[in-house]
Amino acid sequence: MADDDGLDVFYPLTLFFALGIWLVFHRFQTVHNRAVPFRHPPPPQIGPHFEPRQIPHPSLDAHLLHEELRPHFMDPDRRYITAYDPATSFHLGTFLADSALEIGMKVRAAQDAQRAWRHTAFRDRRRVIRSLNKWLVDNQEACARVACRDSGKTLVDAAFGEVMATCSKLTWLIKHGERYLRPEPRSTNFLLFYKKGYVVYEPLGVVAAITSWNYPLHNAWSPIVASLFAGNAVVLKCSEQVVWSTTWFVNAIKECLRACGHSPELVQLVCCYPEDADALTKSPAIKHITFIGSEHVGRQIAMAATENLTPVTLELGGKDAAIIMPHTNLRQYLSLWLRAIFQNAGQNCIGLERLIVHASQHDELFALLSGRAQQLRLGSALASPQDGFVPAVDVGAMISPARVAATDALVQLAHDADLPIEGGEPHAHPYLEHGAYFRPTVIGDVDPESEIAQRELFAPVVVLIKYDTIAEAVEIANGTRYGLGASVFGPDQEKCVQVARQLECGMVSINDFGVCYVSQDLPFGGTKKSGYGRFGGPEGLRSLTNPKAIMVDRFAWLMQTTIPPQLDYPIQSVTTSWQFLSGLTGFTYGDSWRTRIEGLVQLVKASRR
Repeated sequence: MADDDGLDVFYPLTLFFALGIWLVFHRFQTVHNRAVPFRHPPPPQIGPHFEPRQIPHPSLDAHLLHEELRPHFMDPDRRYITAYDPATSFHLGTFLADSALEIGMKVRAAQDAQRAWRHTAFRDRRRVIRSLNKWLVDNQEACARVACRDSGKTLVDAAFGEVMATCSKLTWLIKHGERYLRPEPRSTNFLLFYKKGYVVYEPLGVVAAITSWNYPLHNAWSPIVASLFAGNAVVLKCSEQVVWSTTWFVNAIKECLRACGHSPELVQLVCCYPEDADALTKSPAIKHITFIGSEHVGRQIAMAATENLTPVTLELGGKDAAIIMPHTNLRQYLSLWLRAIFQNAGQNCIGLERLIVHASQHDELFALLSGRAQQLRLGSALASPQDGFVPAVDVGAMISPARVAATDALVQLAHDADLPIEGGEPHAHPYLEHGAYFRPTVIGDVDPESEIAQRELFAPVVVLIKYDTIAEAVEIANGTRYGLGASVFGPDQEKCVQVARQLECGMVSINDFGVCYVSQDLPFGGTKKSGYGRFGGPEGLRSLTNPKAIMVDRFAWLMQTTIPPQLDYPIQSVTTSWQFLSGLTGFTYGDSWRTRIEGLVQLVKASRR
């Protein structure tokens, strides 16, 4: 009876003790993974209390310092960068360009901060990423408006390409990043049955990212958060076209790191002109470079990186094609094509620039696209900063007057060839006369070998190309120097996939466009002159690490590697040694039982000598 009384007390106490441990552990886990709030006030330039100063006549190189905007503190021996809104030509700020000395100092500051960061646990890194995600969701309108102000895009385009794309990246890292960076066991072979091997993914140190201007938020945050999660510090060199917005976006990450108890020096922003970037790309302290931009600049960075054999991931240009299979319902996909072509004013590396359509449907497609393109409204999402009014705008500005002029020169080739064209000229906005606008353009019956079908436009322009057979359509799609993304549309998904397998590119969407990037578990990148390497997905995350192979004894107390007498130095008999190794090879790797038995016999004979 006494024993039963003891058990009656023991079980509740044990349960109570176990529950207490669980609550403490759960509380610790919850607190440690909770997002840390931080403040980063929006800049006044996004309104409503912004009194803009307009650049009267922005030149083709409007990011260069304008004489009328010279700061009173200006150092005559230094270079400056002018930031302005290409949709309105409003002046946003004047920035001191970094010198080679300052770039070197920023790299060293990142090195110092990374020494502690590399040893942080994944839960600490995840907490930083979760805090950034919460802040971005809570401040999405401010972030979208900042991106619009500096790049001229619309709020809808900013929501798609800046906010949602970045949230997708952040949540993928939170949910899956650790899984792909944890030590990974690998299989061994018969000879090493007593061993076990695994791969650890160690931080590289300080990595660099050199990014383009078309998505100032996403192009900055995406390489930064991946690098931080991999345990690295990162130096970001942004385009001089979007230095104003990138500065604000990067400072938000610094504030987050500070709030989470880590050094904000882990992230460094370099603002300089392209010709001064060698101080970054040739630095021996930089262990990896991610570049997003043009083929021309990508080549220069790749060559500079060879000085220290720095690995490089290049995401360069594209001339993405959509093959439209015969008998496709054109009206079903019309809205999707319009978004793929004109989102971000066509300044989208995986936007569709070529629609390859069966000859029997060409005229119908041209009419449908032209009719909708005529209805698109151009303008600025933030044209009236004083009253906060947001006009209905479908297509925003291009990044600069230089891009408008280059697009106009290429489209003029289609005019000269007397091709059917809708749009096809710069747009003179009625009240934003200094904005960089180009009318949404559809060009029909284009020769696939023509310059406008071969060169990346990066503009609100699409060309339609006829084909007669599927083989011809595939040949046309593969017939450019680029190989970034592509799409295949048609009523039979299996046939679409068969065509997709024949395309020379890094990504293909079936009856869609660009969705490979929305799924952050997939690698992003291209082939041919579109670059090499991948970012996004496990492949991109692991490229920011050093994969180190480690082999240990499975039964260290029982068995370790020894050298057989037949192979021990000095070799006693070359004949016996060869017979031993030959027999071992036949027994282990022979493709038939006869070969293996013969190898075993030979191995036994050599072992007896």
